[in-house]
Amino acid sequence: MLIAVDAAGGDHYPKNPVLGAVDALKIDDSIQILLLGPEDLVQKELLGLEYDKSRLHIQHAPEVIGMDESPSSAVKSKKASSITLGISAHKQGKCDAFVSAGNTGALLAASTFILGKLEGVMRPTISATYPTLKGISLLIDAGANLELKPEMYLQFAKMGSIFSKEILNKSNPTIGLLNIGEEPEKGTDCHKEVYKVLSDLDGFKGNIEGKDILYGATDIYLTDGFTGNVILKFGESIPGVLKMLLSKTMEEEQVAPEVQKQLYTILTKGLNTFNYEHVGGVPFLGVNGTSLVGHGGSSPMAIKNMILNAAQCVSHKLNDKIVASLN
Repeated sequence: MLIAVDAAGGDHYPKNPVLGAVDALKIDDSIQILLLGPEDLVQKELLGLEYDKSRLHIQHAPEVIGMDESPSSAVKSKKASSITLGISAHKQGKCDAFVSAGNTGALLAASTFILGKLEGVMRPTISATYPTLKGISLLIDAGANLELKPEMYLQFAKMGSIFSKEILNKSNPTIGLLNIGEEPEKGTDCHKEVYKVLSDLDGFKGNIEGKDILYGATDIYLTDGFTGNVILKFGESIPGVLKMLLSKTMEEEQVAPEVQKQLYTILTKGLNTFNYEHVGGVPFLGVNGTSLVGHGGSSPMAIKNMILNAAQCVSHKLNDKIVASLN
């Protein structure tokens, strides 16, 4: 299995993508890696690293799509970028999957335009793993579709359920609709209609309020992309804010240095469940291929786990199961 990796994506390229790719090779001996990016930078990063050279390949991709560039225009104008070349290679069957910690919008645009949609899919979606007290839940949509039709919620629920079963190892994933109250009649006219559409779906637990998200009320949270992206970014801020509050309070209370160190250790361990690195990245559900996106600040561990997740998506025939669920 050949996994293509965007070596020019993310805030710490090419170092972190290269290190993550090398680590993935050491863990899964059934995969090969294709690194796409400026060849001189990739080769320089590989110097001194130990890896199976027969299983790691490089494709020169001289153009880099920045994190702040316009997605659609960047994909159209930068034909020699790692994202465009990587997704094109996947479309042509030259690799089995593509992963990137780069510009999310550009990757979604390239995946949608070049790979197209799976049969029966109305719109592809971005899902995001969301840490809770009961483990990882899935947030759908996390920013791809700002407005949804009721039927799209249903499709997202089905696709998310399959991903949760196959990759997140949730045997019977539960589904909740994010709303302003638990009662079926709460929310906008659209929410009320969505509730009716989802009511017969296996695993649907009804409306979920914001206060229940971090407690892990369900395995999948359904919402529109606007709300989902706000919730996602809010969640990402929690660990940093807690550490700042702890530091400020300890300074005010004049806590001894050795006690401060112990408290930081306890907090870090407690927040470990909020660490996105354990999952690394998630696929764009609904595109006719396997394209995964990770956090812009992805560490080598996150890149490694995203690559391993991509291999799982391919070996578990995730897309075949999604198509079967929609027809």
